[in-house]
Order: sequence, then C-alpha cells, then structure tokens
Amino acid sequence: MIHLYNTASRRKEEFVPQHPSKVTMYCCGPTVYNFAHIGNLRTYIFEDLLSRTIRLHYPLTHVMNVTDVGHLVSDADDGEDKMEVGAAREGKSAWDIAKFYEEKFWQDYDALHCTRPTVISRATAHIPEMIALVKTLEEKGYTYRTSDGIYYDTSKFDRYDALVGHARISGLQGGARVEMSDEKRNPTDFALWKFSPKDKKRQMEWDSPWGVGFPGWHIECSAMAMKYLGHTLDIHCGGIDHVTIHHTNEIAQSEAATGQKYVNYWVHGEFLILRSGKMSKSGGTFVTVDVLKEKGYEPLAYRYLCLGAHYRTQLEFSYESMDSAAKSLKNLRQAAQQLPSAQSTEKSQSWKDKFTAAMEDDLNAPKALALVWEALRSAELAVAEKRDFLQFADTILALDLFTAPVEKNVTTEIPAALQALLTERAAARKAKDWKKSDELRDALLQAGYVVKDTPQGQQIEKK
Repeated sequence: MIHLYNTASRRKEEFVPQHPSKVTMYCCGPTVYNFAHIGNLRTYIFEDLLSRTIRLHYPLTHVMNVTDVGHLVSDADDGEDKMEVGAAREGKSAWDIAKFYEEKFWQDYDALHCTRPTVISRATAHIPEMIALVKTLEEKGYTYRTSDGIYYDTSKFDRYDALVGHARISGLQGGARVEMSDEKRNPTDFALWKFSPKDKKRQMEWDSPWGVGFPGWHIECSAMAMKYLGHTLDIHCGGIDHVTIHHTNEIAQSEAATGQKYVNYWVHGEFLILRSGKMSKSGGTFVTVDVLKEKGYEPLAYRYLCLGAHYRTQLEFSYESMDSAAKSLKNLRQAAQQLPSAQSTEKSQSWKDKFTAAMEDDLNAPKALALVWEALRSAELAVAEKRDFLQFADTILALDLFTAPVEKNVTTEIPAALQALLTERAAARKAKDWKKSDELRDALLQAGYVVKDTPQGQQIEKK
C-alpha cells in the first residue's frame, strides 16, 4: 500500500490509481538550452525512486516532456525564449542546441541509473496538439488577445488557487509575482501562444489561427500529458519551484478545457542547495555531473547522497558530503560483493517487506538505505539471506552494488620527492584547492607518472 504526500491536499494520502491494472505518471522534463545541473537531476532521482516503487505493484506509463521551445527567461511572459538565448550564446541554431543538450541530459540521466520514461515527448513535435488545446480554451471563453499573444484569463477559473491556496495566490496579485503589463487583465494571466516579433524572424515558429508564433511553456505540458495519458492523470511530478506558476497554470488550462480533474496526486521534490543559496543556471552557481566526474566522483555517489535525504526536504550540497557518500558507497559495495551466494527465505523476505514498506511510506529512502546497512550487521540473517535482501534492495536503490568494480588503491613505488608531491596533492584536494591539485598532477606527469582520481582516492602509475 503506497502513501504519497499530495501537494494539492497538503497531506500524505493512500495512493489509489484510477485503474487497478495501470498507473499513469507525467514528469516535467528538461528545458534543453544548457546542461542540467545536479539540482535538476535530484528531481529525476526521486521520480525514479517513485517509478521503481510503483512498478513493484502496477504497470506504469511514465511520460516525460523535453522542452525545446517556448520556455521564456521570465515568468512574466516576456523576454526571450531560452532556446533562442542558448543559440545566440553558442553561435548555433536553436535546433542544434536542443539536440546537443538533450543528448547530454540523457547521458547524465542514464549515468545516475534513472529509468527511461515510457514516452519521451518533445514540445516541437506536438505543436498541433497545443494549438488544438488553445482553440478549445478560446471557444470556451477563457482567452483574450494582446499585442504579443493569446492569454489565459485566470479570473474565469474558480479553482486557480487549488494547488497553492487562496492566501498565496492573493499574495501574487498586484505585481508581487510579475510586473503588471498594460494589456494583462490580471497579474496571474499567462500566455498560451506568443506572436513572433515583427522586426525579426525566430528560429522556431509556426503558423496558427492567431498568427505566426510559438506556444507558451505551460500549454505544452498539458497538451502532451493529456495526449498520452488522458484527461486525468494519476500522478504529476516535478520540482517544488513548479508549484506556484507552472503547475498551477497547467491545472487551470487543462480543467477549463476538459471539465475534468487534471491530476489526482501532485508530488514535488525539494531543492538541492549550496551554502550560498539555491543552485541555478541563471546565477552561474551550478554543478554538473561532468564537474563531479572531473573531481573524481562517480555519478552514483551523487545518487547515494540524494538517497540520504527525503525528497521533500532540502539537501545541502558540499564536496565534503560527496566525499562521505563516495566512501559509504565504496564500503557498501565491498560488503555486498563479499556475500558469495543468495538464498530467499522467510527471514530475507521479512527484510524485503520492511524495505518495501519504507519506500511505500512516501519514498522514505533514508530509512530504506539504513535498513540495508542494518541487514549487513544483523546476526539473525545468514550470509546468503543478506545477499538475497541486498539484491532486491538494489532494484530500487540502483547503486550497482554487485557489478561495479571495487578498486583498491594502486601503490606504485616512486621516488621520495615525487611521493612528497603526491602527499601534498592529496592535502590540496582535501582542502578543495583544485588549482594547486592540478598543478601538482601536471608536475607528476612531467616526471613520468600519471595520477588518476577515483572515489577510492589517488592512483598513480608510470606512463
């Protein structure tokens, strides 16, 4: 029996799918104008835990969009499209930018052992569905035209505050959320279709009944979600930052169009934060999977770090915490791989049941991970029973406990002077002095020795 915290009801609820034989889930995917940072990827890790837990009981249809047009740099429906910004930044076409960063996103997604969605839905491939949805809203009287686009009139939808509450929506009025446009009827109104500028041609634009332009970000998710999953979804996921605007607008336009409830369970993940604040691309304060790898961490060490905090709590990122996660993962793998055989018994099944119960309790991954360590230390479980339990647990945790190589530190006889440089470099890495660390690595390379950084520490070998 799965229980999930539903953002809409602000409480934990028993999960009951609409149909006992299947579950539908939509997850907001990446806007592919830049690299995904590890804060973005924390959301996909929690969604992967959810999909793996659901699949213990039900077949799952999991849809994820790829936003390759329509996501503006401002919540106020002005500013440039992020894809156009990315294209200008790199001197490439918007289409090339989308292709490159989407491919890189999936590389990172796979490296973190997240399960690929059943359907990957790109915005640019669903323009007709978006236009049809805007036309429906127009026919039902929910839209109005301005000089820059077709807008949704939020005053005509009684349940606009359903997801965030009346007090919070009231606080957004009068320009608290956005600067009030002269043509907007209400501060919370949002663009369904944006017109292309008259003085230049956009790289991504389409004909529509209202003129040449491109879809708004919000209409994309509603159109694609309902195409593949029907008018009412079992679960809709995303980051906590989507609640106030993006998901609130999805509800408004979807329910106004269909007259049916859009989503039964809204599930949102909290931020990954730096000590200086939220990780963001716009502020230039973001860490990618490639950055972690350059510093000697494997991607699954980051997944392990995320498992140690509940998805609804903020997680502070630091390289000290990554060091601890990498060490713990190494130790866990060593312990797992020393278990020679597996045997399923009533005892191992009881531990599987406890693990499953933890995950079914609103994805309590920290408790589930603690049970893994507890099982390894348990005197009541035989070695074969421990392996059986850990093999099951790893189908959810996805930490590659049994097949990942567990390297031992390589010891190579080197001259004392070079050993001193290696020791100095270890101290520089511990102090996070990456510049000095690189300089010492280069010095060792010039002396004929290659230094590699691994989650288990420095390894050195002769060229």
